[in-house]
Amino acid sequence: MKLPVKKLTSLVLSSFIGPFIMTFFIALFVLLMQFLWKYIDDLVGKGLDWWTITKLLAYTSTTLVPMALPLAILLSSIMTFGNLAEHYEIVAAKSAGISLQRLMRPLVIVAIMISVGAFFFSNYVLPYSNLKMGSLLYDVRQQKPALFIKEGVFYNGIDGYSIKIGKKLSDGKSIRNIMIYDHTNNMGNRKVVVADSGSMVMTDDKRYLIVTLFRGHSYEDQQNRKRNYDTSPLLRTTFDSEVIRFDLSSFQLSRTNEDLFKDNYQMLNVFQLNAMQDTFRLQSALRIYRFKKDLVPYFHFLKDSSLMGAASAATIAKWPIKKSDVKTSSLLFETATSQARVIKSYIESTKDDLNSRNRAYLKYKIEWHRKFTLSIACLLLFLIGAPLGAIIRKGGLGLPIVISIAFFLCYHIISITGEKFAKEGVISVERGMWQSSLVLLPIGLFLVYKATHDSALFDMDAYKSFFRRLFRKKTA
Repeated sequence: MKLPVKKLTSLVLSSFIGPFIMTFFIALFVLLMQFLWKYIDDLVGKGLDWWTITKLLAYTSTTLVPMALPLAILLSSIMTFGNLAEHYEIVAAKSAGISLQRLMRPLVIVAIMISVGAFFFSNYVLPYSNLKMGSLLYDVRQQKPALFIKEGVFYNGIDGYSIKIGKKLSDGKSIRNIMIYDHTNNMGNRKVVVADSGSMVMTDDKRYLIVTLFRGHSYEDQQNRKRNYDTSPLLRTTFDSEVIRFDLSSFQLSRTNEDLFKDNYQMLNVFQLNAMQDTFRLQSALRIYRFKKDLVPYFHFLKDSSLMGAASAATIAKWPIKKSDVKTSSLLFETATSQARVIKSYIESTKDDLNSRNRAYLKYKIEWHRKFTLSIACLLLFLIGAPLGAIIRKGGLGLPIVISIAFFLCYHIISITGEKFAKEGVISVERGMWQSSLVLLPIGLFLVYKATHDSALFDMDAYKSFFRRLFRKKTA
């Protein structure tokens, strides 16, 4: 009996690996297309080289693995056991005395290995990829659009200049009717250059734009900015040829120091997240202690003061009240009101500061739990997909895709909802991050039970016969 079991184990493994790799890369591709659709306006028209785009897509693909991996496990497990059930291989195994649990055992081991690998991936690889992708995407979004001067329209992309070209010739270099406003002195439209024709070329390193002008004039207003003349001298220069060099260094992709992003909660591992949580708790405790210490003197500011003695004298004074007592009471009231405003402002600022610290603390705590929920989700979705495939008895990419997407959407919606409530402080972080797993676990155990007992959970004929018997009993 050992030989058939070994062959069956190799059959199950070979049936799972192929669909798993295929569905993983399909899911990753779909999610990557969603990313491109979201940021297409920030990427197009900026003259990015292929190496920069390739790095951005590679880092982004790595950050999308936590979404693609659970979906791939769910879909591939449904396809694997759906194919085995459709070709009656599960029935043959059961007739040989091999239970469904024994048939699932090799894939359970594989799912556990994937879950452990997913933890190490999310703990070490994912923070690095988030750092690289986040910093590169920030720089790309800050990048200026590529140099593109249209005919008949003023172009203001080059710092300090406004350029208008009447017409571009077919050679891509020759231009006609050029007008250039020079704003480098920050004094408005004081200097303008016009020319009948010229040429426009870029240096090999794309650092400078060389514009050569022919048969033109230069006009410059010589008015002194310290004086206001009704008429100001105008300097006019005529030239046959003039060369203007424009600096294009601002169009080059400048990289931001990655150290500015390193403290973000998405770019830390479990140990760093623990340290940051301890730091936030310590800072909040010190802030509360300082608040209490600073607030105490405000409640004793009248103690042993001359105003307190004057107020007591004014309170017990008999009619007629002296003018000096009224003045003292008024001064005391103004002082108390001013102190109350100070206290209120201080309390509100402390409250806002503590709320801000708490929101940041919750983000780090949520990210800490996310490192583990990904691994558990991979295992639970396999626990759902394997018996589900044995129940529906359909392989391929038809019904399994529909069912897997429906289950994954439910899992994702529950996860997103719980995370949002945890960030808002409506529920605890533990409950918000683990409620999807708590929902999936009984569903998976229920499906394993149904698949073990050959349940017709998705057999429409079984439901039709049940309702027929039910209506017959009612009519009888």
